[in-house]
Amino acid sequence: MLSSDSNGGRHYNFRVVICLRIVITLIIGAALAACGNNNQEISNNIAPQMAMPVSFISVEPRNVPISAEAVAQTEGAKEIEIRPRVGGILLKRLYQEGTAIEAGQPMFLIDPVPYQNALAQAQAQLIEQQARVEQTIREENRLKELLSTKSISKREYDNAVSENAIVNAALQQAKIRVRDAKLNLSYTTVTAPVKGISGRRQLSEGVLIQANTSLLTTIIQLSPIWVGFSLSDNELKRFGGYLSEKNVINVTLILPDGTEYDQSGKLNFAARRIDPTLGTQQLRATFDNSDQRLLPGQFVRVRIATGEQKGVFLVPQIAVLTSDLGRAVYLVNEKNEAVMQPVVTGKWVGKNWVVTEGLKAGDKVIIDNLIKLRPGIPVSPHPADLSHKPSLKQTDSVGKK
Repeated sequence: MLSSDSNGGRHYNFRVVICLRIVITLIIGAALAACGNNNQEISNNIAPQMAMPVSFISVEPRNVPISAEAVAQTEGAKEIEIRPRVGGILLKRLYQEGTAIEAGQPMFLIDPVPYQNALAQAQAQLIEQQARVEQTIREENRLKELLSTKSISKREYDNAVSENAIVNAALQQAKIRVRDAKLNLSYTTVTAPVKGISGRRQLSEGVLIQANTSLLTTIIQLSPIWVGFSLSDNELKRFGGYLSEKNVINVTLILPDGTEYDQSGKLNFAARRIDPTLGTQQLRATFDNSDQRLLPGQFVRVRIATGEQKGVFLVPQIAVLTSDLGRAVYLVNEKNEAVMQPVVTGKWVGKNWVVTEGLKAGDKVIIDNLIKLRPGIPVSPHPADLSHKPSLKQTDSVGKK
């Protein structure tokens, strides 16, 4: 009985183990089937998303200005130092510092009393000399009558004539001294020689000033205003040689905030030699400044245009990749794949590169997700919305490399 029970127990345990194995196998099979279905669903969901979404622009050939930029500084067309023509005690300042001044407006008053006295003295000497002239005329006429009756010698009459000529010459000198005295008296009121903006006074009231030496203040003419700059010898080669008023089409002024000045300029000076120290050609342009928006001494930029470069492409700077091998862009090919295209670039036009070689009309240049791209990977392209990205707009403002 014991052996029978023992064998029966072993058979029972064996059947239980077999059943458990079958159950476990079914469970594992179901789990694997479920995992396979899940993996298939995941792969089915991921596959359409493998294409990288990118934005592109279609490039077309266009013309851009042949130009270059340079750092410049504004200067007044006329910067005049106001100095007195006569010396004396400075009595009063007659203008408001830093305000607009009209030509002929009084600015300083020098003590006029010494010059008033000098004028009075010169006028008295003039009256005295006029009296002498009248006396010599009377004497000459009297001796002339006596000579006619041979009461006097010819020599006495000739002396009277000479005396009359001498006192007439002295009379002319007296008149000139009066004019000089009046002129010096007028110089005691220092007036503005031109219209402009007055500067800060350099001397205070009560100071003894020297004629033609002491600096009282300055006047700067703001309109028109000049802008001085220079271009290097290498930059001039892009224009085919040195610049002059004949070959410069336009001069554009770029303000410190990056905006363009609304008035176009004109070249009014071009040096006919290269500065041997700096290796540059000195240039200067003039701009209208009626609203006095520009002030002398400002650092600005100028853009010189001499013509147009035809049949080039404008590509946003962010789309151009740079490496040791040169520059390149990513294009979208017919299979919606990203392909790398080497390009040759020129200068900047606004926020764009000028591409002279490597592109053709209609090429789709990728402008975003460039870090994630690799040659040959599939992409999901869509046209770029340039209306919300002003930095990608293809403008005609020209910059340097």
